[in-house]
Amino acid sequence: MREEIFLDMETRKTIPLSSWGSIFLAPMAGVTDHPFRLLCREKGASLVFTEMVSAKALHYKDDKTFEIAKTYPDETPVGIQIFGHEPEIMAEAAAVLSKQPNVALIDINMGCPAPKIVKNGDGSALMKKPDLVRQIVREVVKASEKPVTVKIRKGWNDSSVNCIEIASICEEEGASMVTVHGRTREQQYSGNADWECIRSVKKALTIPVTGNGDVRSPEDALRMLEETGCDAVMIGRGALGNPWLFEQIQSFLRTGTYQKTIPNEERLQMIMRHYQLMVGDKGERLAMLEMRKHVAWYLHGLPNSAKVKAEIFNSCSTSQVKEIIREYFSSL
Repeated sequence: MREEIFLDMETRKTIPLSSWGSIFLAPMAGVTDHPFRLLCREKGASLVFTEMVSAKALHYKDDKTFEIAKTYPDETPVGIQIFGHEPEIMAEAAAVLSKQPNVALIDINMGCPAPKIVKNGDGSALMKKPDLVRQIVREVVKASEKPVTVKIRKGWNDSSVNCIEIASICEEEGASMVTVHGRTREQQYSGNADWECIRSVKKALTIPVTGNGDVRSPEDALRMLEETGCDAVMIGRGALGNPWLFEQIQSFLRTGTYQKTIPNEERLQMIMRHYQLMVGDKGERLAMLEMRKHVAWYLHGLPNSAKVKAEIFNSCSTSQVKEIIREYFSSL
C-alpha cells in the first residue's frame, strides 16, 4: 500500500447506510430511468442508480446522455453510474455530475459484461488492468464533490479471479464503497453467482461492501447478508416487473414475514402508474414503446399472458394498450 495516496477513514467521504438503509436498486441500461427508479424508491429501495452514463459522451456534450444522467428530488438518494476507461474524461464527468444537488454519489462501472462495452476497454474489461483502475479511481475521487463507489465483478474469468485486488485498490484510492457481483465477465449472467467472493472482499476491506447477484426473494437477501457479511444488497434483474421486492425484503428483515402474493388489482395499478410516469417524462409515443418490456415483466408468470403481451407489442397507441391491460386483469 502506498501511503502517499491512501485515504484514511476520516478523510474519505462516507456513505450514510445507517440513515439510507441497505437494499439498493442496481443500475441497468434501458431500465432504471426516472419512472422506474421512483417506483422502486416508493416501494422501499434504500438507494437507486441511473442507467450507466458514458463519460466520453458527456465530454462531447451529447444531449441524450445528459438526459439519462438527470436526477430528481423525488427519488433521492440516487447515484449516477459512469463508464469509460480514460481517467481524465471519467474525472471530468464526475466533476460535472456530482454538482447536481440530487446526486448522492458517483459510481464507477467496472462490471458491465456487454460485448459493446467491453470491446472499448470499458466496464468489466477494467478488471484486467489494475494499474488503470488505480488511476481512474484516484482521479474520479479527486474530481467528485460526492462519495465515489465502484461496481466490480468476481474477475475476468475463472483463471483471473482478482476481485480482492481490485477492491483493495479502490479502497486505497479513496472509494467509499465497493459493490461486488459474484460472477466473472466470462459468465456474464449465466450460472450461479459466487457469494464466497463477496465474503472474501468484505473480509479484506474496511469500507462498506455491497453484494450483488441472484437476489430474487427476501430469503435470498437475508441469506446474502448472513453468508457474506456484506453491508448492503443490490438487486438488478430480480426487480424487473417487481418493485414490490424491495418492500418485501424490508418487511422480512424487520419482522420475519412479508406479503408473498401481490393482488391483481395492485399489479394493475402499478402498471398504470408506471405508464403515467413514463408519459409525463417521455411523451406518449416513447412511453408506449418503452413500456412494452416493462408490461411483459409485470405479467410474467400470470395465466394466459403470452397472448396479451403479443397484442400489446402490436398496439399503436397508449390508450389501446391500457384497454388491453384492463381487459386482461378483469378476466383474471
